[in-house]
Amino acid sequence: MLEKHLFTVIVVNENMEIIDGQHRFTISKELNLPVNYVICEGYGLNDVHRFNVTSKVWGPADYLEGYINLGFKEYEKYREFKAKYRFTHKSNLVLLSDSASTYREFNTGKFVVENYNLSKRKADAITQIAPYYEGFRRFNFIQAINRVLKKDNFDFDRFIRKLKIQPTALVHCATVVQYIDLIENIYNYKSKSKISLKY
Repeated sequence: MLEKHLFTVIVVNENMEIIDGQHRFTISKELNLPVNYVICEGYGLNDVHRFNVTSKVWGPADYLEGYINLGFKEYEKYREFKAKYRFTHKSNLVLLSDSASTYREFNTGKFVVENYNLSKRKADAITQIAPYYEGFRRFNFIQAINRVLKKDNFDFDRFIRKLKIQPTALVHCATVVQYIDLIENIYNYKSKSKISLKY
């Protein structure tokens, strides 16, 4: 913890009695480091053993429920979006905040949805591709589609029409750039007016 104070959360009850994280609290106090906590009402000290037996490192779902319980409205939007589209956490962050670098913000209660209606439109567009590509939930593919949807010269309806003509054209790619190349090739198929989606 002296080398790098990584974000962690302790669990307390409404009386500020520590349910989980006593060691982290003690060390943070000794080192004069900040302590982040979540209040779980109704937890008693008798629950400490049971909690420690079943506890695990917090994941996105734990932070999500924790912040929803604390009344963070942005996390309620995230939960609704996640339930509807069933993308991965990483993909949800890209579509909702237009960035994949918001893990820390999400875990520290600072997550913000940039434009919820736009995020839903992008997710709806991606799900329209499902009949033509079983990998439509792959993270690199979602990143690629997210990028091309921002292009002024990209017409999504035209892309779907081209996919209908060649329904097996979308295949797995290793990188976002490769996906964009493939999307561009499909988009330009048998077109006199070809466009570039790379730049």
